[in-house]
Amino acid sequence: MKNSNITISYQQLSFQELSLSDKKTLDHAKQMAEKAYAPYSNFHVGASAQLENGMQIGGNNQENAAYPSGLCAERVALFTANSQYPDQAVECLGIYLPAVFNPTIPSPCGACRQVICEIRIAQDKPIRLLLMNGDNTVWLFNDANDLLPFSFTSDHLK
Repeated sequence: MKNSNITISYQQLSFQELSLSDKKTLDHAKQMAEKAYAPYSNFHVGASAQLENGMQIGGNNQENAAYPSGLCAERVALFTANSQYPDQAVECLGIYLPAVFNPTIPSPCGACRQVICEIRIAQDKPIRLLLMNGDNTVWLFNDANDLLPFSFTSDHLK
């Protein structure tokens, strides 16, 4: 038997410690969370994809009484960005969840992680992740791959 370990790197900091650009991304994600359609779970999430041209593309969770028909904020933002600006790489994805679960990181679900990794592979550039909760604690990941180190890729289909 062979044992292996994976180490991921991230920073935990306050909103005040962020760059102006990162603050802008998270402020936009926060605005998006306020507009989420979450009448069943009351679990509001906002996301903002900062593109390489400086555009901020927002998304929020969209629920449906038939639960599988809804969509997470991250995927709404990323799919919108890709459909409207297909030639612009996503540099950063800010995600805001108004709840506080310290010390639990408000991280994307598995489906969203897979989509983020697919986009990261397609653009061949890292996507920084900024995850912020209701007390303005921020977890910064310099590369989305840290959240899904064994992602399913097109190589698996060959």
